[in-house]
Amino acid sequence: MPALSQDWRQAVGPWKWAFPRDHGSHPEFRTEWWYFTGNLLSASGERFGYQLTFFRQGVAQKAGDPANPWSIRDVYLAHFTLTDVSRNKFWYAERLSRKGPGLADASEQGMDVRLLNWSAKMQGNVISLSARHQGMELALRLTARKPIVFHGDKGLSQKGPAEGQASYYFSYTDLDVRGHIKTPASDKAFDVQGTSWFDHEFGSNQLASNQVGWDWFSLHLSDGHDLMIYFMRRTDGSVEPTSSGTLVTPTGTARYLSLSDINVEVLDRWKSPKSGGEYPARWRIKVRPENIELVVSPLVAAQELVTEGSTRITYWEGAVYGAGRAAGREVTCEGYVEMTGYAGSLAGTF
Repeated sequence: MPALSQDWRQAVGPWKWAFPRDHGSHPEFRTEWWYFTGNLLSASGERFGYQLTFFRQGVAQKAGDPANPWSIRDVYLAHFTLTDVSRNKFWYAERLSRKGPGLADASEQGMDVRLLNWSAKMQGNVISLSARHQGMELALRLTARKPIVFHGDKGLSQKGPAEGQASYYFSYTDLDVRGHIKTPASDKAFDVQGTSWFDHEFGSNQLASNQVGWDWFSLHLSDGHDLMIYFMRRTDGSVEPTSSGTLVTPTGTARYLSLSDINVEVLDRWKSPKSGGEYPARWRIKVRPENIELVVSPLVAAQELVTEGSTRITYWEGAVYGAGRAAGREVTCEGYVEMTGYAGSLAGTF
């Protein structure tokens, strides 16, 4: 079992950001993830989505025998998904490994994380992603079109009222994507291009015992804005008041959104035949300061992951699209939505 969260460094107060170092691992914190999602288009017009996520979970603050490369300090986990919109198909794979020679690792000097033959590495301003598993393949190059965005208070993202119930959180919200993917339903690879979103978070004590899970939205609007929203949901059905969002302008300026700035109305639901979880499946999103109103829907209904072989969390993470108005003009949007706690509570974890 991991050490108690209070034994790890807490996300409290300002963080002195330094890059490329902070693209790397922060082992003094218990939990960390590097999160990539994207909406892709092939040369022939087929639409795809992808997710590639790496997690580092601290098991002990110090390895029992630091000189022994097999002595466990951290466990690494990863999830890889592909969505094929035209075929209404979704595939996912998961991995779990201890740190060890040739198995898994994350550099502390910059972004260089791998789990077996899945990897994310940043050189200069280009991030290279690679993953392959049973007919699923991904090889992408991501280049930032906007600067790093810090969420919350200069990167300190509060998830609840208690001190330390937070994470340090930043993103590249607009990444140009080029490369290729292959799905189990195709006998050839597709050359693709599109837009990706990258999240990096690290902390030690995010979810309280009265928080069941979260809803997270990352959306690219056709007018050049990017929108992130997260809601921490309580066991009594209410939303944690510290839930918030970030609106990024076409030039890359970030604006903090408080809970009172945002309204999300669930318009439809989908029940999973695998887990029995019932998830929101269509939303009306309003952002008051910028007069944004969008109706957003999944591109494929069944984009649920049942990860008994890694994080042991069942959640919905999928490609979405939408349309509406922003500042009085018609816009479309695309992006990703993640929903946890609908097929079993996450209370007290992470």
